[in-house]
Amino acid sequence: VNMVSEAQRTRAPIQRFADVVAAYFVQIVVAVAVVTAVVWWFFGPEPRFAYAFINAVAVLIVACPCAVGLATPISMTVSMGQGARAGILFRNAEALERMRDIDTLVVDKTGTLTLGHPVLTDILVDGLAEDEALALVAGVEQLSEHPIAQAIVEGAKARSLRPGTAEGFEAINGLGVLADVGGRRVLIGSQDFLKQRDVDSEAWRVRAEAWRDEAKSVVFFAVDGVAVGIAAVADPIKEGSKEAIAGLTKSGIRVVMLTGDARRTAEAVARQLHIDEILAEVLPEDKAGHVKRLQAEGRKVAMAGDGINDAPALAQADVGIAMGSGTDVAMESAGVTLVKGDLRGIARAVVLSRATMRNIRQHLGFAFGYNALGIPIAAGVLYPAFGLLLSPVLAGAAMAMSSVSVVTNALRLNRVSLDLASEVDSKGLQAVPGKADS
Repeated sequence: VNMVSEAQRTRAPIQRFADVVAAYFVQIVVAVAVVTAVVWWFFGPEPRFAYAFINAVAVLIVACPCAVGLATPISMTVSMGQGARAGILFRNAEALERMRDIDTLVVDKTGTLTLGHPVLTDILVDGLAEDEALALVAGVEQLSEHPIAQAIVEGAKARSLRPGTAEGFEAINGLGVLADVGGRRVLIGSQDFLKQRDVDSEAWRVRAEAWRDEAKSVVFFAVDGVAVGIAAVADPIKEGSKEAIAGLTKSGIRVVMLTGDARRTAEAVARQLHIDEILAEVLPEDKAGHVKRLQAEGRKVAMAGDGINDAPALAQADVGIAMGSGTDVAMESAGVTLVKGDLRGIARAVVLSRATMRNIRQHLGFAFGYNALGIPIAAGVLYPAFGLLLSPVLAGAAMAMSSVSVVTNALRLNRVSLDLASEVDSKGLQAVPGKADS
């Protein structure tokens, strides 16, 4: 509630444009009012002073820039409320505006495309009893916060095994972990991690690749410098991820999957989700660099993630999108938070942003069109031909109605459909914002 309230008080970039225009507009209107008074004073009929004063006042009243000032904030306020009801929290108005221009979505795999709650599915061991090896591995992994580590620990507990007590725990970011358990040195991580420590694990490569083809993440483990086995962990794909990716792709948004997992595992997930572009085996510190590279290509990039390691990339992106089911630091780094972690919320945010910006442009067009018509009439351009003047009372009523019309039009955003069923049809997302104009 606090996030929504604060966001509704922020200013969008387009608001700054409206403010600049309004600043010049006020000066121009005052000048027009002065010129109107002077012309009626010298060339108008008697009583000249009355005509000069009343028409100058009518110009000032009819041109009161209320509609211009309301154009942006009223639409933003309504949209953010609509977004909150749909489980989309915008940190500020700028994030809402920027979503319209996004043409590339970089999405983390674990916890974003997938549930982030992997389970241990397979384990192969040679040289040790399977339960003994799993207890050693779980003893180290219970000190890690990585989802795969937690899956291994839960797998050991499901077999009623008691993980050993680890000492000297060390985590190598993006590669693996190591510790001493019961006087035995245990290494757990990628094959490269073991290779860096002169541990030969080639005997396990074929089986590991077969598991990766099944979209399983594979960890290698060694005890006392000897590779003794591998374990496979599967992370189920979130419900709605496939639908969300299909809708975004159909709308013309380029989707890039970013993960630290092995390429074959990443490719298996990508095939299920029909994602063509994959950045695999990416170290956490390199994620922001990949976002920056896409931006250097001229792309407007949104980054979706849920973990601590995603926070720098979320901050680097034009719009960071955090899963509400993820870490607090990710949400603090992002401009948009999906409360339920449902990727379909990204497509809905794009729809809402495009509808909102269209709504704002309608307001600005109406406000300036209204003034372009009302000011000359208030100044008396119809008097020589038709003898018509605009009473200040009618000018005040017209000014009030212009503000009412802007508010009424903004409230129509509450009726904009954010349902993906209509977004994944043959027209794609880009057709949906048009509903706000129908």
